[in-house]
Amino acid sequence: MKRIFLFIVTNLAILLVLSITLRILGVDRMLDEQGGIDFNSLLIMSAVIGFGGSLISLAMSKWSAKRMTGAVVIEQPSDPTERWLVETVRRQAELVGIGMPEVAIYDAPDVNAFATGMNRNEALVAVSTGLLQNMQKDEIEGVLAHEISHVANGDMVTLALIQGVVNTFVIFLSRVIGHFVDRVVFKTEREHGPAFLITTLVAQMVLGILASMIVMWFSRQREFRADAGGAQLAGRNKMIAALERLKQRHEPTQLPDRLAAFGISGGGGGVKSLFMSHPPLEVRIAALREMT
Repeated sequence: MKRIFLFIVTNLAILLVLSITLRILGVDRMLDEQGGIDFNSLLIMSAVIGFGGSLISLAMSKWSAKRMTGAVVIEQPSDPTERWLVETVRRQAELVGIGMPEVAIYDAPDVNAFATGMNRNEALVAVSTGLLQNMQKDEIEGVLAHEISHVANGDMVTLALIQGVVNTFVIFLSRVIGHFVDRVVFKTEREHGPAFLITTLVAQMVLGILASMIVMWFSRQREFRADAGGAQLAGRNKMIAALERLKQRHEPTQLPDRLAAFGISGGGGGVKSLFMSHPPLEVRIAALREMT
């Protein structure tokens, strides 16, 4: 369930690299001959950076996930647990009609799992050692079914497209705001002064935080859909049992505040709930119980 965090971190890093590269190459010009904004050029540049960041991070998602978590792909099962894990994923993948994903295990005490990849037929499903040690097989089957549902639904591709749109408008609007402040407040008449760069960076950070609420809302909706898909694959009782186990194991102080939205349950209320990538576990369990 770390896929959102891994994707966004990679996306932000690539956005920064693309922005700096275009700046150095001098192809990020946004002014017309009169010193005003060339909105067409600005929009094209924003889309190149915005979608470039999200699509490149999607293409790198499997590689970066393995690097960041230390996940080791099971090439040949070495024990009954690994053999059962691979066969369970294989069976579920066949049921939803996708290619066999790579199955990996990463060393971490937290009870967690994630699925990623730009192609639903060449995905990666990884589970933590903490999950294998603290869950029963029925519960693990529910977790795997949830992750396979994410793959079958094409959630990572859809997330990349939404992130690309959000990135585009954040970059576009931040530069418009920077231009306005530079011209109106600081009275810069030609090119752009330091105020433009500073204001643009601040605006991009603020708008990026606000825009992340859109991405997080989408993520929460996809969790409900993946839960429903997991219930169909493994059985509703197994899916509920998996979430109940996660709820028992959840420790609110385990993650710092800035990462809490990417945790297993993403608990919290008020404004904080707008930045949660996952709905609260009790809400997800209630939704499953209400399924007909």
